[in-house]
Formats: sequence, C-alpha cells, structure tokens
Amino acid sequence: MNESYDVAIVGAGTGGLAALNEVKKQTSNFILINDGPWGTVCARVGCMPSKALIEAANAFHTRNTFEEFGIRGAGSLTLDIPAVLWHVRRLRNDFVASTLKTTEALGERAISGRARLLGAGRLEVNGRELRARSIIIATGSRPVVPEPWHAFGRQLLTTDTLFEQQTLPSRMAVIGLGPVGVEMAQALSRLGVNVAAFDQKTAIAGLRDPGVNAVATELLQQEFPVHLGQKADLHASNGGMQVRAGSKEAVVDSVLVSLGRRPNIDNLGLETLGIELDEHGLPPVDPHTMQIADLPVFMAGDINDRIPLLHEAADEGHIAGINATRRDPMYFKRRVPLAIVFTDPNIAMIGRRFNSLDGNKILTGEACFKHQGRARVGQRNKGILRLYAEPESGRLLGAEMCAPAGEHMAHLVALAIDRSLTVHDMLRLPFYHPTLEEGLRSALRQLSAQVPACGKSDLANCDAFDCEALD
Repeated sequence: MNESYDVAIVGAGTGGLAALNEVKKQTSNFILINDGPWGTVCARVGCMPSKALIEAANAFHTRNTFEEFGIRGAGSLTLDIPAVLWHVRRLRNDFVASTLKTTEALGERAISGRARLLGAGRLEVNGRELRARSIIIATGSRPVVPEPWHAFGRQLLTTDTLFEQQTLPSRMAVIGLGPVGVEMAQALSRLGVNVAAFDQKTAIAGLRDPGVNAVATELLQQEFPVHLGQKADLHASNGGMQVRAGSKEAVVDSVLVSLGRRPNIDNLGLETLGIELDEHGLPPVDPHTMQIADLPVFMAGDINDRIPLLHEAADEGHIAGINATRRDPMYFKRRVPLAIVFTDPNIAMIGRRFNSLDGNKILTGEACFKHQGRARVGQRNKGILRLYAEPESGRLLGAEMCAPAGEHMAHLVALAIDRSLTVHDMLRLPFYHPTLEEGLRSALRQLSAQVPACGKSDLANCDAFDCEALD
C-alpha cells in the first residue's frame, strides 16, 4: 500500500535532526527514515567521544608542567587506560541518549531501514513505496578505508571502532593527518601509546598557511614522529603491521586510519532524479537553499561532501527543513567559515583561506606566543597566529592559527569578519591584561602599522609597551 507524506527525511544525523526540527513546525505529516544506528555521528563516534579522550590525555599530559610549578611527585602518577576508555564510552552514551529522545518520541513516524529513491517524489524502504511532496537526504558519511586494508581486520581502526576498544596497544600508527588524525595522534601519544603518524600531504589539519603549518608540524614532532609527503602502505609483520612511506617505516600493533569520510550514497538511487551527477556520484546542490537542481529534493550534512562540521550540517538541515515545506525555497546567507582542531595548541582556520588570497594584495599580521606573558605563566607559550586583511580598508579577511586558547580567539576573529570590522575597529575594543587574547592584539597592531593611520585621538593608536610582561 502506498503512503504519502508532506516531507520524507532520510537520515537521522545532525542534518536530519535539524531538518526535522523545522519540518515539525509546519506539518505533522512527515516520516523520518534511518539506516543503521540511531544517534548522530558527532555523539556516537565523532566530536564528543573524541573530545572526551582528548581531555583525558591532556589532563595526564599536564603532569609534565608540575616540576616547573613547584609541584612534586608527578613521576608517580599512572594511567588506567581501560578506565579512560570506559569514561569516554560513558559520556558518549549520555550524549547519544540525548539525541535518541528526539527520535523515540516520533513513534511510527520514525522507521529503521535503507531508503532508495525511485524518483523526485518517491522512495522505497523495507519493501514499502512512500510518496512525499519533498524529500530531504541527510544520510551522512563513513570513514574511508582502502579496500585491501580490510584484510587486517581488528588491527585496523577508524573512529567508528577506536572508542569501543577495551584497552590500547603499545604501538600505533595514525595514517591521515587531517583534523581528526592530528587530534587522535596527539591524544593517543599523550596516553602513553608509541605513535607514528603519516600523511601523503605536506600540510596537516587542513592548514593552508605555510607559516602556521610549519609551526604546528614542529610542535607535534616534539611529541611523536610525523612523516609527511609520502603515501603510506601497510604490510603484515610478525603478527603486527608495518607502515612504510618512502624511506620511513614503523612496526606497530594497530593502525588508526583517518583518511577522511565518504558520503553514504551507495544504492541511494540518486540516478533516478534524472539529473547529471558529478564524478563522485553527487548531484548539484545549492548551498544557499540546499535544493538539488530545481527538484523538490534537498541534501544536508556530510553527504554533501562540502564541509563536514556539525554546525555546518545543522545549518544545512535547518535550511533544508524550512525549504522542504515551502513552495518557493528561501535563500540563506551562510556563516563565516570556521574550523577548529582540538590539538594542543588549538589549530583554527577562519574566513578566507590563505591559498584563496592574492599574496600581493593582502596584509599579514603575526603573533608568536613563545614570549607572550599569560602563555608563559601557564606554560602554554608556544604557537603562532596569522591574520589577513585588505591593504586600504584594513578589513579583516581571515586567519589561521596554532595557538593556546585558539578555539576562543577563532570565535572573536569570526565575529569580526562577519561584522566586516577593520583592524582599527578591533583595536578599539578592550583587551584585558593578562590574557591570551593579547596575542591577537599583537597581530592586529602589526597589521595596523601597514594600513592608513587613524586619528591621533583614536585609542586604536595605542601601541605596545615593548615590554613582554605588560603586552
């Protein structure tokens, strides 16, 4: 028997749940379909369990600063890895439970099964043909693992399986040093695992600015070996695994594969929409409406293979949910690009990317945290921040950083870019002493010296004292 709905949402991750939130405001005649575990990737295997592991690793790593602070006995501290992993799973289960409340309350309007499109307004799930005036596709993504590597079985880990381990091996390799790879490599190393990290690229964590990338790479190399610029291959080695990249190699017990994520479009039936798909099998999607071509079909979240970040997936679900219930889609302005990597120091990228800017037509301001007062007091004095601005107007365009408290400064910079603030606008704001944000002010002052001067009675002219303790 055919069933008709106003909206069918395929996928109950962040994008799907955000879409559901908007659809429910307009109609009760909807259906939510989900294949596999319920609960978002973020809560189950992504943002939240990874941050729980990172926090535990950083807490234990802090013992290395104790002697300098005058705290004795750090050498007697030990780490109970099974207890750490249990703590991660306990928190993870709480986060997942909070997402499940939303879908469990839907009753028969939420069904488990694999959906396949039959056309713009039709789909099939569990042998049932459903019809919907609008369809929202939010099926998410999964980790990329080269097919031959599957032969290594449980020795091969992804973030889908890492947090389920009861303990950790003594030797691990991390292959792929994008944001997730660098986070996990550092955390595992700080938990006492002998880590070797590999990436075919020469830039890590999604960085584009060579200066910031060089500092971030050097800081990680102080904690564990980082091998860049060569493709890594896996081979069996006496019950373990040998990782080889050019002349570099490591023998390990397990490998964490962090080569990115692939959209879940297998057997989804996108070809039935009657539009041209790209080389990855994806249709054209307007990022401002989330509409596929001019069809009553929308895509949201990681499936777009655009920016796999929770706040972006939530925005896309919000847009798709609103437009799926309208006759004419609304156009949404997207937020300032913001990406944060929770290494220590934090890595962050805001606004226009360095490689998209004309180096001859931008100004750059830089701050090093090696001698920054608050950073030294907290034994966090490492890292760099670089800001980019227009030459004549001084308007801020973007930034990259590997800096202590970078996750907070990144939000300040994003706010400034969103409001089209200039270097002088920012320097008119108060910077409290002593704070890590004074490092941001140092970069702004360097930029200020390169743009047309403001009036003498303007506090944006207030210069540095040239005294590390006060600046």
